[in-house]
Amino acid sequence: MSSQTTERSSILTSTPTKDGFDCAAFLSHSGLGRQIVSLAAKDTFFRQGDLANTVFYLQRGRAKLTVISPRGKEATITLLNSGDFVGEESLASVPGLRPATASAVESCTALKIARDEMVRVMHAEPLFTDMFLKFMLTRGMRTQSDLIDQLFNSSEKRLARILLLMAEFDKPGEQNDYIPPISQETLAEMIGTTRSRVSFFMNRFRALGYINYNGRIQVNKSLLNVVLLDQLPEHNAEKPAMFITEEDKHPVIPQV
Repeated sequence: MSSQTTERSSILTSTPTKDGFDCAAFLSHSGLGRQIVSLAAKDTFFRQGDLANTVFYLQRGRAKLTVISPRGKEATITLLNSGDFVGEESLASVPGLRPATASAVESCTALKIARDEMVRVMHAEPLFTDMFLKFMLTRGMRTQSDLIDQLFNSSEKRLARILLLMAEFDKPGEQNDYIPPISQETLAEMIGTTRSRVSFFMNRFRALGYINYNGRIQVNKSLLNVVLLDQLPEHNAEKPAMFITEEDKHPVIPQV
C-alpha cells in the first residue's frame, strides 16, 4: 500500500475565509448550481459516453468507476469513498464525453455540482481551489500507486491491497473493518486475474486469519503484513490447488 495518506477529514474542517466562504458548508448543502442526490446500490451517477457537464462530491457511501471496451468487455478501474470527487473531467476547457461509468456500490448521497458553478467557485474561492487541488494530487498519487502495484506485485498482494483500501486503512483515525458487498468478478477485474483465483486467495486469507466472514467481509489489520512486509507462508500462493472445494462452489464474497 502507498505510504501517502488521504486526509479527507481535514478538507471539511477548514475555517471560513474573511468573506465567509466555508468549504464544508458548500459541499454539504444544495444551492445555486448544486443539488443533493440519493442513489441506491447499482444506480449510476453518469454513464460512459454521456456529456461531461457536472461534478459529484460523494458525501456518503461507496461507488466505483467502470469502463467498457469497444468489444464490450467491462472493467472496474477504481473504487470511490465518501469525501471523493468524481466527474472532474467536466472541468476541461472544452467539455467532452464521460470516459467511464460511475455507479453506486451501496446507497450513496452526493452533491451534484453544475460545471459552471464548479468553475465559478474555483475562480472565486482560493480555499476551495486549494482543497480541490489537494484531492486531485492525492488521486494522482493513488493512480500511480495502482499502476506500480499492477506492474510489480503478485495478484495475491494486489488483492490484499484492494481489500485494505476498501476498508480505508489508508486513512487516519478509525477504519471501516467491514467492506461493502463486491463481486469476485469485480475484484478479479481490478487486480487482473480470474474469479477462481480471487476465490482461492480469499479462502486462504480467511484460513490465515487476515479476514473474517459471517455474511460480510471483515478485514483484519494483520492483512497489512501481506502488503508492507510480504509475510505470506513460503509455498507459492500463485499456484492454487487444481480442485474445487465446497468454498469454491460457494464464494465467500457476496455477489452484487
